[in-house]
Amino acid sequence: MESSCGFVADLVARSQLISGRDLAGLVFEVGRTMGLTATGVYVADVQQTRLLALPQPVPSAEPELDVDSSSAGLAYRMERTHLTQDGTTAWIPLVDGVERLGVLRAEGSALPVADCETLAGVTALLLVSKSSHSELLVVAERRQPMTVQAELLWAFLPPRTIGTAEATSTAVLEPAYNAGGDAFDHCFTDSGLHLTLLDAMGHDLASGGASAAGLAACRATRRSGGRLTDIVIEIDQILDTWFSDRLMTAIIAELDVRDGTLTWVNCAHPPPLLVRGGQILNILEREADLPLGWNFHSHTPPTIHRARLEPGDRLLLYSDGVTEARSPQGDLFGEQRLADTVIRAVAAGEPAPEALRRLLQQLMRHQEHKLVDDATILMAEWHPDA
Repeated sequence: MESSCGFVADLVARSQLISGRDLAGLVFEVGRTMGLTATGVYVADVQQTRLLALPQPVPSAEPELDVDSSSAGLAYRMERTHLTQDGTTAWIPLVDGVERLGVLRAEGSALPVADCETLAGVTALLLVSKSSHSELLVVAERRQPMTVQAELLWAFLPPRTIGTAEATSTAVLEPAYNAGGDAFDHCFTDSGLHLTLLDAMGHDLASGGASAAGLAACRATRRSGGRLTDIVIEIDQILDTWFSDRLMTAIIAELDVRDGTLTWVNCAHPPPLLVRGGQILNILEREADLPLGWNFHSHTPPTIHRARLEPGDRLLLYSDGVTEARSPQGDLFGEQRLADTVIRAVAAGEPAPEALRRLLQQLMRHQEHKLVDDATILMAEWHPDA
């Protein structure tokens, strides 16, 4: 049996010239040198309801596993290694930073759990590096075809979850295979955490194009040293010039992770909610500016709002497709139901990505899986003392 340093070096060295199709097979071979009898690499589908096995020389006995009812799903949901009762199988989450990718199955009579977790960590990094140029890894996450506008949006979206020791941000978007007008962005800058949520009018290719252009304008302006007002003006002008029949609502924010100062602009979007100490607070509600697309903000810059967060606070941004979702009986999902679901998840100690996944599932059930508008939720947490 090789030392952990040995098999890691072997895996990395041999991974350089293989395609995504061969990755699970390589992990299988390296696992055998560790004394494992078998391994399997599973990735979560786009909607995070199923775990799908990647191809390998010895096919997995279960090519699909349910996230909510399987041992593999438990490891994925709670982001912790799960051992079967007989101790011969371990399910280990595949995590890139704080982004959940899937799970690794490791089998053996005497499992070296620590080494298996190291193997899973390296596998996750290789999955991310190969997925940028491997169609197989992208298609493996899908259970049905995507519309062109959804393909366009997902190409622009960042990872669902990002994080550091000071802050974490996670987001979900539905309908995943037919998204049209919603888009989100989050990233870490020199000063803290940038957050954006856009909602373009309509649900077609032009809507997806408008949202993609909005994200591109946001990033180009931000990366050139622009401020929040500059970002709003640039998106406003882009829409007015190239998407003159499309309006867009938006929240664009910056969280200073050093002192918790939140700065944001609100262009006709639902106001952000604050989760603090098991309660939803509406203290971030301000009068909103006009939507984007009229080129109004070039002449009248948007209002900058500020607030100071407390350690442990969670910021919730959402599109109106969440609160205005209707059941077949006409019952609105509403802000209160949104708040109650988040509070219960926080009280249960669920990881933020799992809390949002469950929230989105509840929203889908509320509409009997027939969304009439995009629904996007982004939750950011400031945890400087973590």
